[in-house]
Amino acid sequence: MRRFLFLAFSLLGALWPGLSHAWWQADWAYRKPITLDAGPQGAALGGDSGRTPVLLRLHTGNFSFQGVSETGADLRFVAADDKTVLNHQIEQFDPLLGMALVWVDVPTLSAGAPQKIWMYYGNAKAPASGNGQRSFDPDYTLVYHFAETGVPARDTTAYGNHAQTATASAEATVIGRGAQIGRAPLMLPASPSLAIAAGAPFTFSAWVRPDTLNDRQVIYARRDGSGQLVLGIEQGIPFVEVNGQRSAPGLPIQAAQWSHLAVKADAKTVTLLVGGRPAARLPVGLPALSTAASMGADAGAGQGGAFVGSIDEVRLSKVARPDALLLADAVSQGSDSRLTQFGADEQQAGKSHFGFILAAMPLDAWVVVAILGLMMAISWIIMIGKGRSFGSMERANADFMVRFRETSGHALDSLVKRNTVAEEVKSDSPLWRLYAVAIEELERRHANGYDVNAVSASTIGAIRAAMDGVMVREAEKMSRRMNWLSTTIEGAPYVGLFGTVIGIMLVFVVAAMAGAVDINSVAPGMAAALLCTAAGLGVAIPALFGYNWLAARSEAIGADMAVFVDEFATRLAEEQGEGRQIRPVSAMRSA
Repeated sequence: MRRFLFLAFSLLGALWPGLSHAWWQADWAYRKPITLDAGPQGAALGGDSGRTPVLLRLHTGNFSFQGVSETGADLRFVAADDKTVLNHQIEQFDPLLGMALVWVDVPTLSAGAPQKIWMYYGNAKAPASGNGQRSFDPDYTLVYHFAETGVPARDTTAYGNHAQTATASAEATVIGRGAQIGRAPLMLPASPSLAIAAGAPFTFSAWVRPDTLNDRQVIYARRDGSGQLVLGIEQGIPFVEVNGQRSAPGLPIQAAQWSHLAVKADAKTVTLLVGGRPAARLPVGLPALSTAASMGADAGAGQGGAFVGSIDEVRLSKVARPDALLLADAVSQGSDSRLTQFGADEQQAGKSHFGFILAAMPLDAWVVVAILGLMMAISWIIMIGKGRSFGSMERANADFMVRFRETSGHALDSLVKRNTVAEEVKSDSPLWRLYAVAIEELERRHANGYDVNAVSASTIGAIRAAMDGVMVREAEKMSRRMNWLSTTIEGAPYVGLFGTVIGIMLVFVVAAMAGAVDINSVAPGMAAALLCTAAGLGVAIPALFGYNWLAARSEAIGADMAVFVDEFATRLAEEQGEGRQIRPVSAMRSA
């Protein structure tokens, strides 16, 4: 039975291969699988980071840039279900140089198991859809990629907190372009979305590369009256100050090397993270801050402690980001990211019309198809099982008849006495069971003292009646579960028709609610509805052929049993009947 089920479901998989390898949309010719592994074998985040903007670095080593739009407008990112489209933003795309930087909004990044997303491309008609306002969640109040040149840094979030001063562009930074600071601070706006209430949550993160290590280098500073928040570096040791209270020395950073620094705060604690890992803590909350912040110098303190170097990917949040998220930023945004793994590109071989119909099928049609699939599986299991059983019967009957005819001239019960019939023949042959019950009836009557010298007509009649009873039971055994096939033949088309009627009703209802009816709006639904009827016929037609084939084989086996009953009775009458007393029964038995 297990083998039959495996065969049936394998057949279903062969009939509908597109269900397990769906293609998001047929207009896209190519796709590439991307695996995000936040577990121990990948980025080793140690926890779930939740919704995460993941940086994808495309280069000639993992992407050929063949078939994609020159601007990357046809790039689409889809979740593993091949249905959910993920937001993305293109920071840089240069197919001539073979480089691209794309941020993808992953709804949940779990460290429990690797997860897959798909990158689709190869659609010349696709409009650009990348948008940073949707790629970064609303709790990000400022995100600078520094991808622009000659203008102040542009905020990619919906808050529009663009920089107030321009900076020199720095090429070949940790993520594309960055900003070179040192002569003057980079001023941030004093907008309401950047204001911080006393004790409110907050997160700042950035990649920094100091040219040299000096006594005091301010990376981010904000002062409002007596309130103060400063993130800086002292002789290579990052620190955070809140209202004059400085954190203890933590992990050092190196000159001329990129390092990821972050500060997060909740109501009671301010935490400094270096490389995504906590380095120091202050047991205080943030003061209220609503003034403009500066980067690269402490503008509120006379621009002291200038930071000379490069900076990239600055982010501000109005929440305290999880440690796993900040660690994901630190370990995945560099050039040696272990979070992302790129698979081989796949090309759509050309989607058939049948595939479009499957994509348009509603839920009720799938329910009908599932019922029909179950009916087909059961009918095929029955047909295969019956076919194997009938084949065993036919082979066993043929072997038995050879043995039976070899006993000509010997006693009829010699096959029992000599035990020359194989066990598999005894278990599979209906003729053996007819023969065995006849010999048993004959032996019983001899044991009771009847027909010792010759077999009477009444004994032959009794033996024939016993054999007829076995023949009826064998016929019932062969016809068992055949009624399911007849039910499938008659019922499957009606089940499919029912799905078609419901589908057509829904098509017209939806068209009426939409207020417009054209061929493009109703054709997919109509085709999907008609597929139910086609599926019903596809289930019934093989069942019809199988039923007729099995019925013919069953009738042939039944005819063999009827012939054997007549042959046995005739031979019994000829060899041991009252009209043929050539040899006594006892002599025949001794032979």
